[in-house]
Amino acid sequence: MKESVFRGLINRWFQLFARLLPGGQTLRVWLHRARGVHVGKDVFISQDVILETAYPYMITIEDRAWIGVRVTVIAHMRELKGVRIEHDAFIGPGAIILPNVTVGHGAVVTAGSVVTRSVPPMSVVQGNPAVPVATCGISLTTTTSMKEFSRRLKPLTRGVSVANEVKSTTAVGSASPAATL
Repeated sequence: MKESVFRGLINRWFQLFARLLPGGQTLRVWLHRARGVHVGKDVFISQDVILETAYPYMITIEDRAWIGVRVTVIAHMRELKGVRIEHDAFIGPGAIILPNVTVGHGAVVTAGSVVTRSVPPMSVVQGNPAVPVATCGISLTTTTSMKEFSRRLKPLTRGVSVANEVKSTTAVGSASPAATL
């Protein structure tokens, strides 16, 4: 669908306002919805977040998802289209999510990660490209303490797959994956 010049200007103004203005659960969410992003209930969108400027309707953010500061979500690139962030997902600061990706429910994308393929539910991914490093025993939500979340993490070891999506991963040394959040 080709956007009109008027709609393109409105999208870009709303994107700019959403990046700068306060209201991570109110005003920013409303501005992104007005642009065409599908946003669920109780979603938090931090400041300076870029959600697909030209085709915002290709992004779905489900209930209780948390999007950190300076996250970039690109929803289209040639034939690759769409990004879905499922309920209770946590996207850490500075992460980049590329097209044709689903971030599973309860999954955690650590700070600065580049997500090039779908993230299995209830897993922690990190790096460039992002790879699973742990499974979550509990979702990282606003009601979950970092202590409780860290206690329930199960680090992956070499050769273990998560939901048969990744065949070879590396284990985190002595640091917990939550330490990078």
